Amino acid sequence: MHILFITDNFPPEVNAPASRTFEHCREWVRAGHRVTVMTCVPNFPSGRVYEGYKNKLVQTENMEGIDVIRVWSYITANEGFVKRILDYVSFMVSAVGISPRVKAPDLVISTSPQFFSACAAFLISRMRQIPFVFELRDIWPESIKAVGAMKSSLIIRMLEKIEIFLYHHAVKIVSVTHSFKNTLIRRGVPGDKITVVTNGVDLERFRPREKDDHLVAQYGLKGKFVAGYIGTHGMAHALETLLEAADQVRHQAGGDRFRFILLGNGARKAHLLEKAKEMDLDNVIFIDSVPKEDVAKYWSLLDVSIIHLRKTPLFTTVIPSKLFECMGMGIPVLHGVMGESAKMVEKHGVGMLFEPENADALCRGLQTLAHDPDVYKKMTHNCLAAAPEYDRKNLAARMLAELETAVKK
Repeated sequence: MHILFITDNFPPEVNAPASRTFEHCREWVRAGHRVTVMTCVPNFPSGRVYEGYKNKLVQTENMEGIDVIRVWSYITANEGFVKRILDYVSFMVSAVGISPRVKAPDLVISTSPQFFSACAAFLISRMRQIPFVFELRDIWPESIKAVGAMKSSLIIRMLEKIEIFLYHHAVKIVSVTHSFKNTLIRRGVPGDKITVVTNGVDLERFRPREKDDHLVAQYGLKGKFVAGYIGTHGMAHALETLLEAADQVRHQAGGDRFRFILLGNGARKAHLLEKAKEMDLDNVIFIDSVPKEDVAKYWSLLDVSIIHLRKTPLFTTVIPSKLFECMGMGIPVLHGVMGESAKMVEKHGVGMLFEPENADALCRGLQTLAHDPDVYKKMTHNCLAAAPEYDRKNLAARMLAELETAVKK
């Protein structure tokens, strides 16, 4: 089978969509299938083209057996609604225009969060008379409203109509959460064409390891209890809560023991840096995004991982992918997300929940994990016990079976 995958995020970008797509495609190649990925030049989230790439009409490479076609797009930072829409639409147009280069695909699949990639996949499916599969990672454009980037308007309503159109015209929808599936069913999408394949973890990369001595020395972490957030610093993540917690904990007994790491980039990174400076936070360390192959070394620095999203009903339906990486590495979680992901944390006993945007609750959880070794040890054990259930290899195989079914239909 020849799979054509349309996505605007792909390695060397290191965000969740890029990692999931790459790891699935790699496994499909290993299973004997041909995979072509059509994407843009790596630039997320800073809006700057990565070293070694140029934003030209088309360029090709091969990554672990995956044929990668990179097309031109309007590049902007991950901020500003209008500019981002121009980014998405330009990629859609380029992907459709360049798609005839791909020889004899058997199906085309696209992935959200934004669905202009899905628009491109739908158009290609009609041009090539092949099945169209929609991988649903986010309810978009609802998430735009949830983070306050744009209020309900004629444009949003138009985008929602396109969204529903794509759901109905996909042969198969692969959702990353059960909540998303239930949402689509309530909106009239037939449940029998929606399959849930959750996010997962590459256990070859994310596994228990000792703290990296060089990085411990570099950031002055010897003897410290390190809590960290690794990922995009965007509007959805409300990382100001972590800064407030860092401010509180340094004034508590034994507060000098704690350090906070925020690793990544995004639309709110500059604001967070400025806020930390205003608050004179000497216990917070900001680190820019690092290459994919180095990410696990930085995870190793953490005693506790903080997962956090804004307090809004939409985010009760998501499962942050970093939760699975924490399981793989045996790092307990302080989980500031309610809903389906919170139930997963409780089910497996891999962390403690705290109310989103509540710095007091975050501090209480941090103190508990730092000072109760029995609780900490049990959660570490539970992480490692749960991780195999979310092994990316097995999840990729499940999704591949759905693709094979779509082609047969």
